[in-house]
Amino acid sequence: MTNQPSLDLMFQALADPSRRSIVERLCAGPASVSELAQPLAMSLPSVMQHLQLLEGSGLIRSEKVGRVRTCRLEPEALSAAETWINERRVLMERKLDRLGEYLRATAGDDEQD
Repeated sequence: MTNQPSLDLMFQALADPSRRSIVERLCAGPASVSELAQPLAMSLPSVMQHLQLLEGSGLIRSEKVGRVRTCRLEPEALSAAETWINERRVLMERKLDRLGEYLRATAGDDEQD
């Protein structure tokens, strides 16, 4: 089973459209804080708060070299979310398959009546 608290933090971080936008941008490669802030309609301190939350969730990491802080995506964190989602998908598909089998079986009974 995947670590539930870290999943909670990750999904909480991804619940905000601005943070999802940052994650989408980082899918293209590392970027500085100012590059990430440019398309967002918010102040730099607000962007920094979003980045701190993303980093706290494990979705991104950052490093400062000189005066520039560069952020990069942590693909392993997204893999954990993908695993969790896929586990639920498999369970739901099994239930739907059983429902389909039941409906086919009962449809045959209705035709015989």
